[in-house]
Amino acid sequence: MTMRRRMTMACCSALTLALGATACGGGGGPVSAGGGSKELSGKTLNVAGVWSGAEQKNFQKVLDAFAEKTGATTQFVSTGDNVSTVVGSKIEGGNAPDVVMVPQVGVLQQFARKKWLKPLSETAKKSVDANFAPVWKNYGSVDGTLYGLYFKAAHKSTVWYSPEAFDQAGVKPPKTYEEMLTSGQAISDSGLPAFAVAGEDGWTLTDWFENIYLSQAGPEKYDQLARHEIAWTDPSVVKALTTLGALFSDKKLIAGGQKGALGTDFPGSVEKVFGPKPEAGMVYEGDFVAGIAKDQFGRKIGEDATFFPFPAVAGGKAPVVSGGDAAVVLKDGKNQEAATAFLEYLATPEAAAVWAGAGGFLSPNKKLDLASYGDDTLRETAKSLIDAGDSVRFDMSDQAPAAFGGTKGVGEWKILQDFLRDPSNPAATAAALEGAAAKAYKG
Repeated sequence: MTMRRRMTMACCSALTLALGATACGGGGGPVSAGGGSKELSGKTLNVAGVWSGAEQKNFQKVLDAFAEKTGATTQFVSTGDNVSTVVGSKIEGGNAPDVVMVPQVGVLQQFARKKWLKPLSETAKKSVDANFAPVWKNYGSVDGTLYGLYFKAAHKSTVWYSPEAFDQAGVKPPKTYEEMLTSGQAISDSGLPAFAVAGEDGWTLTDWFENIYLSQAGPEKYDQLARHEIAWTDPSVVKALTTLGALFSDKKLIAGGQKGALGTDFPGSVEKVFGPKPEAGMVYEGDFVAGIAKDQFGRKIGEDATFFPFPAVAGGKAPVVSGGDAAVVLKDGKNQEAATAFLEYLATPEAAAVWAGAGGFLSPNKKLDLASYGDDTLRETAKSLIDAGDSVRFDMSDQAPAAFGGTKGVGEWKILQDFLRDPSNPAATAAALEGAAAKAYKG
């Protein structure tokens, strides 16, 4: 998402990103979208999405490739994190984009149930069946109809770090959450705060919670909470918040303490670790951290910017949380022909290869040649995405109604920011989360 999903040490192969995928293949099927015939000359395609900064720049390369192929003109509008609100207001104002890159399953479901979306074309559906694992079709479908094409995936169980900071502190990549905190103390003792936390962006805090919860409570509880079949006041939630609160309350571990974290957005958190003046040794977030570290700060991925899998918590299994951005076509868009052609293009390995080479990107398209990725770290992470099994869980907040899990300043994002500010009462935070969830799931 924006980054949401928005963005090595023990070896990338240890990253069992189980996404129900099959083995990787090379090559690709026929590319629709004009096949170079310039059949969309004179048409303007308007695309909205949450991306900004390096992600927006790299997605623009995909739009440019589509424009070169078809003759269409493209325009991208960054919605910020409030994609649901922004798109809704544009539809009401008669200015709907043609395509939206949706970062949350819950928002895709909301759009479909409001009758805003067109189903994928037969050509796009055939490409999804041929090029993607069934799990991605499931995430893009609502009530049996396929509306969303997952173009960009995210591995959201990666902790990125500076090898220099680890060497200075004399620590190795940890295998457990408890070891991670101990290593963090050693890094702090060596003169550099352990973690840069992007508390200004509430979605990053949901990702912290989800990794801890999946490992500590297990996948069955995770699924129940994601569907709101158990309340957020469940003891498993309070326990996970208590675990997270131990980190959030330790000013020595967090760069700038709680106040500093609440004033740090996601790109800023990456800068604090990989920028010209490091202020922390580690930053937790998805694989898309690599794109910012590489593009904005010139770091060589796998050498002076690398990661370890988010470690297992309290004897549980190491968590594997994923995310993704799905392209959808709006019924009220003015350029249906261009929108349909664009989604057919995005379903091809050709489109994925454009961004894969730039970094900060993983594709769920199993026909994308792994050689398309620009470095070994991304290549191995992508391979695990394609090869792995069923233990992955899609980002929980992305599955929730947008009012709870996907809107800036309200719901889970705001409540977890309040928790970062004062993590002293996990039970009260759980009660606040349940109050917001009950209201959102009812609506």
